[in-house]
Amino acid sequence: MSNGRSQNSNTGEICAFKIRGQGLPFEAVVLNKTSGEGRLRARSPIDCELQKECTFIIQAYDCGTGPQGTAWKRSHKAVVHIQVKDVNEFAPTFKEPVYKAVVTEGKIYDSILQVEAVDEDCSPQYSQICNYEIVTADVPFAIDRNGNVRNTEKLSYDKQRQYEILVTAYDCGQKPAAQDTLVQVDVKPVCKPGWQDWTKRIEYQPGSGSMPLFPNIHLETCDGAVSSIQVTTELQTNYIGKGCDRETYSEKSLQKLCGASSGIIDLLPSPSAATNWTAGLLVDSSEMIFKFDGRQGAKIPDGVVPKNLTDQFTITMWMKHGPSPGLRAEKETILCNSDKTEMNRHHYALYVHNCRLVFLLRKDFDQADTFRPAEFHWKLDQICDKEWHYYVINVEFPVVTLYMDGATYEPYLVTNDWPIHPSHIAMQLTVGACWQGGEVTKPRFAQFFHGSLASLTIRPGKMDSQKVISCLQACKEGLDINSLESLGQGIKYHFNPSQSVLVMEGDDIGNINRALQKVSYINSRQFPTAGVRRLKVSSKVQCFGEDVCISLPDVDAYVMVLQAVEPQITLHGTDRFWRPTAQFESAKGVTLFPDIKIVSTFAKAEAPSDLKTTAPKSAVFEEMLHNLDFCDILVLGGDLDPKQECLELNHSELHQRHLDATNSTAGYSIYGVGSMSRYEQVLRHIRYRNWRPAALEARRFRIKCSELNGRYTSNEFNLEVSVLHEVRVSDKEHVNHLIVQPPFLQSVHHPEFQTSIQRSSAAPSVATVVSIISVCVLVFVVAMGMYRVRIAHQHFTRESEAAKEAEMDWDDSALTITVNPMEKHGAPGRGEDETEEEEEEEDLSSSSSDSEGSDEEGEGEGEGVGRGRRGQGGAGQAQLEWDDSTLPY
Repeated sequence: MSNGRSQNSNTGEICAFKIRGQGLPFEAVVLNKTSGEGRLRARSPIDCELQKECTFIIQAYDCGTGPQGTAWKRSHKAVVHIQVKDVNEFAPTFKEPVYKAVVTEGKIYDSILQVEAVDEDCSPQYSQICNYEIVTADVPFAIDRNGNVRNTEKLSYDKQRQYEILVTAYDCGQKPAAQDTLVQVDVKPVCKPGWQDWTKRIEYQPGSGSMPLFPNIHLETCDGAVSSIQVTTELQTNYIGKGCDRETYSEKSLQKLCGASSGIIDLLPSPSAATNWTAGLLVDSSEMIFKFDGRQGAKIPDGVVPKNLTDQFTITMWMKHGPSPGLRAEKETILCNSDKTEMNRHHYALYVHNCRLVFLLRKDFDQADTFRPAEFHWKLDQICDKEWHYYVINVEFPVVTLYMDGATYEPYLVTNDWPIHPSHIAMQLTVGACWQGGEVTKPRFAQFFHGSLASLTIRPGKMDSQKVISCLQACKEGLDINSLESLGQGIKYHFNPSQSVLVMEGDDIGNINRALQKVSYINSRQFPTAGVRRLKVSSKVQCFGEDVCISLPDVDAYVMVLQAVEPQITLHGTDRFWRPTAQFESAKGVTLFPDIKIVSTFAKAEAPSDLKTTAPKSAVFEEMLHNLDFCDILVLGGDLDPKQECLELNHSELHQRHLDATNSTAGYSIYGVGSMSRYEQVLRHIRYRNWRPAALEARRFRIKCSELNGRYTSNEFNLEVSVLHEVRVSDKEHVNHLIVQPPFLQSVHHPEFQTSIQRSSAAPSVATVVSIISVCVLVFVVAMGMYRVRIAHQHFTRESEAAKEAEMDWDDSALTITVNPMEKHGAPGRGEDETEEEEEEEDLSSSSSDSEGSDEEGEGEGEGVGRGRRGQGGAGQAQLEWDDSTLPY
């Protein structure tokens, strides 16, 4: 910049440069006035991120000045354009700290999601993101330059349900991001229509009532257009006991519980001394199921079933049977009444032949000499389906009706036959085979049954009602709905008779979900059979106007019924006592179990205590109330002799407690479903009588009780009752005075005061009699005191006060105590019974006149009692109960 010289010598120089604009961070300085050279510079640091470029106007001024500096000359305006060069000072940053995406298994995606990073640098070189990179190693994902994440292989929901990968970014200056970002990829299974959120194993605690099976179940349709759905829930229990969980009481007890008429004859009872014909059969003891393998049969003893059944009778049974073995099926006999010898005529029989149930009934000629119905055939699939079914054959001749599982079936074929010729041949009733008594070299069984039978009964007379039949085959477990009203409108439902199948139908999926969530399992038995019950839920779906509708897989689950708490049934009471002969001979006899007590307990783990103790943990026993179904009183040491002894029980005691009993020389059996208190009351009235007790020393008995037909049994309670014999000596016989005491009376002796005195033959004086009575009283009081001390000590160790008092049963109604009048006894002191002893002293004094003249007889009796009891051991002595209500003082 230069100008020509003016009048002023300095006017030709450049003195300044001025920038037009405000707030500009630049200034221009003169470097050479003569040449007009200058420099443009920044007054402060320049930030490209704030201002990438700047444009302004600059002018030059010469050095010509006037008085006010108005003579300066300005050059023309020059435009200055400045660009700011960028420095790579910022690292890339991601817009989101975490990126999430959901993918379906089995698919390859072009882009699952896109990540994005930014850079605050101002230049394109440093502000642009040129590359993205996955930091996490060994993952099936890749990322491109634009941040698109994709999978490099098909993902599997079963293999890995979620991936977490780290991604970084680079700007074009290759500066990496300061912080990596996290990418979460969730893998979901391929949408398959079906029921979701249900548990395969469902545990059921006995006694818990109704328990929902699928409380959270719901249907996934994968956005399918469903117009209606039908859901069938099935509880499969055909392999549990007799088809499901049923009571395992005896058939007679079940018949009574269901209100059936009396007269039921059980042909397959539990093996026992009285019912020994089933002892050789194969038995499933848990359910009293008898298994016949084609080689076994049982002969029913004569007298169990009447020989001539009336025109009305009923046969009931549980049967499980499969197809008959072999190419040529033979008859398989369930029940058969045939000739015992000489001939093989079948009078009546029930058998299976080619999956047909056949009932044969042949009349005698003396009843009618006409062609009459004789064979009744039923053809049912259930006969050979290997499942349990309940059959009732009701005979009201000439009509025979079959009830199977409560439903009525008429015979499809009835065959007529002539009556059987009369004969005097005895008949044999058998189960599981038919007796072939004639026309063979050796009588044997034939036509064996293959299958399982239970509760086979026959009852003469008219059949019970349909209600009783339904009760007898009722199941104790099944499906249940807590609240039918809460199922919602539009839900149709249907139970089968046994409540093992429930069908629900509706057009709203939400309502169907809520309805299925309310389906429950219930088992009303107190001690249910533990094990698995299979569950199956099947569905049928209809869609809106579509040819192809969705298919829902079945739900296969199971209920695990846990083991019930095992009860411990305990009998206790007085287990040994003595009674005089007069009581055995009396009409009432001797009550055997006046204080019997039945208690059932179960072990319960003791609650943990906060206190630190070193004592070992012990189980706490709690009482449990439940029923019993029989108690047997067995006679030990030989059967009763009916000519001189028996066990008795008033029938009113049984009937008012709805129990039954059978009596034999082997014992007394009380049966029927009843509470433990009912059985206690009946057992306390069992009496034993003996018309000739003189030769009897003792009788022993044993009680054993049961619940659920022997599934739970009590301890064996043993009782010994002994005869208290009386031995008397003639008044004229002279014997020495001896101190004779029963072995259970322990007196305190002081040898220094004992004196041996010869008995005088003369009659005793009044003073002597008084002395004898006084000493007698003193000795008796001392003996009583010592005896009561021992009894108090024994009572302290007993379980209950009632049992303690009952355990010392001493009946000495004919006992006379004689002592040496000159022997002195000292009592150690007077205890709690002091008042009672004084009263006894007064009673003895008042009866002193009755004692005169009876010394010889008293001595004889005392010696006899001493000898009679000398063989009784200490253990027996400690359990005597003293009944002195008839004691002559």
